[in-house]
Amino acid sequence: MKFNFLGKSELSVSEVSFGCMSLGTDHTQNERLLRQAFESGIIFFDTADLYDKGLNEESAGKALAPIRDQVIITTKVGNQWRPDGSGWDWNPTKEYILQAVEDSLRRLQTETIDLYQLHGGTVEDPIDEIIGAFELLKEQGKIREYGISSIRPNVIREWVKHSNMVSVMMQYSLLDRRPEESCLDVLNEKSISVITRGSLAKGLLIDKPAREYLGYPSSDVEKLRKAINKTGEPIASSLGYVLQHPAVASAVVGIRTKKQLDGVISSLKHSVSEEEFSELASILKPKVYEKHR
Repeated sequence: MKFNFLGKSELSVSEVSFGCMSLGTDHTQNERLLRQAFESGIIFFDTADLYDKGLNEESAGKALAPIRDQVIITTKVGNQWRPDGSGWDWNPTKEYILQAVEDSLRRLQTETIDLYQLHGGTVEDPIDEIIGAFELLKEQGKIREYGISSIRPNVIREWVKHSNMVSVMMQYSLLDRRPEESCLDVLNEKSISVITRGSLAKGLLIDKPAREYLGYPSSDVEKLRKAINKTGEPIASSLGYVLQHPAVASAVVGIRTKKQLDGVISSLKHSVSEEEFSELASILKPKVYEKHR
């Protein structure tokens, strides 16, 4: 397992991170799987207060508490559940962030969140107010660093201009190369790390039945997957492609079973050549962001 620093921070994370959103509600099973991931070399765990109305944070917190000083935990804020549980609303205010962090700290059983991320965002958000909340939480020692989870180029540009964020989480895969057009190089130049999600495209690059994805017809998805499988290690090819960009520090993978965990860990032992990556990238014309430019 390789490790990379997030931006200019002292947070060193494993190149593969565990996406806790994939966990179920059985705390015992979750604890077993998360500890197995840690023993396999994964030290970076991603959750959010939105997932399972906070139960996801609770489960991850309970499982990681005994090894808290050896792992990096990131969670997210900005989506507020309605009192009746019927859904959630976007609330990026300073007041809410300062309130929500206390609940996340309690559920995660920790005194400090390593990386606190805004869970979305628009250019209409009170960006200075949000940044002020994050900076205050850093001063108070309640978070170590902060970033955003966003695929919107216009939002990312504003945060690059005005904040000291260390990372941006965004969807990026061989089936979604939109970040290559407008985000990756800019973030790399500013020493802001990228944490990728969806790098296996919900399994479409591995073993799920081909279907339309981001405007690509199922025939194109199948064509790309066949090419990936020809490399002999589809997971290594899919993750390796996104990890090869110097801006990318870690790829979040949703893992539900020990078998899936073993497959991901095993894939890291395989190397894929730059030539193979180039061939895979040439199969489909990359999409570009049509909104929020």
